[in-house]
Amino acid sequence: MNESPEMLIVYDGDCPFCARYVRMLRLQKAVGPVRLVNAREEHPSVDRLRSEGYDLNEGMALIDGEDIHFGDDCMHRLALMSTGSGLFNRVNATIFRHRALARVLYPILRTGRNATLKVLGRQPI
Repeated sequence: MNESPEMLIVYDGDCPFCARYVRMLRLQKAVGPVRLVNAREEHPSVDRLRSEGYDLNEGMALIDGEDIHFGDDCMHRLALMSTGSGLFNRVNATIFRHRALARVLYPILRTGRNATLKVLGRQPI
């Protein structure tokens, strides 16, 4: 019986990059069950993040039990946990396992996400 707390990734399901990213990570193999939660849908984890002051337009979140990792810290943690199998996972791990690189690159990725949503005519969360 698995007694470890549930791990959740809260992401923007309307963002094509975010949706592909969370599906391409091979976390299930590395850490076990991971629930993907679309930040645009009603869910207790979305409510929790908002109540704790997280702006889900500014980043995705990893909820690991009581711990919340947000934005660049989320990407960093996911890279540390993902398997090295597959080109995507190897590149992701190589880049985002370095906290400083994650801090520098995450705002660029977020800007690309925001521009893409605007071009696609999708509203912010």
